[in-house]
Amino acid sequence: MTTLLMKQMGLTFVLVAGAMSTAMAATSNSFVDDAAQGGITEVEAGKLALEKSSSADVKTFAQHMVTDHTKANQELVALAKKLDIEVPDDAALTDKAKKAILELRDESFDKAYANNQVDAHEKTVELFKKEAASSDNAELKAFAAKTLPTLEAHLKMAKELQAKHDH
Repeated sequence: MTTLLMKQMGLTFVLVAGAMSTAMAATSNSFVDDAAQGGITEVEAGKLALEKSSSADVKTFAQHMVTDHTKANQELVALAKKLDIEVPDDAALTDKAKKAILELRDESFDKAYANNQVDAHEKTVELFKKEAASSDNAELKAFAAKTLPTLEAHLKMAKELQAKHDH
């Protein structure tokens, strides 16, 4: 039980580390770094949920995350390149997310995934709200404002999923 709790806490850390580390979004580069890391992690976590979950609603949500975050990541990369901002390719974070998710026992996977999606999206919504309100770059500010409603919808969906799997 303690080991499972430790693994779940580790997974929570991995999934929200990028967004949580600099939720203030003090510079364009930190916003791009955090948004890219969070997006990469969402896609990878979603792919693993599609593989590991036996629940139809978790798989539907996971596919939604893969599709939406892949699209947002592509838009972010294109915008960052246009603005000459380097986008991190954080393979280490992706590997950590995969390892943490794969270590969870099957019967706890859906609950852990739902809980972590709520945590990750709460942090990401906060990050994007701050960027949309106070970015030093008009194009990143517009990207954050455009993406925010989708992230808020993801948070609502994650909370609904969490309520279904809170047992």
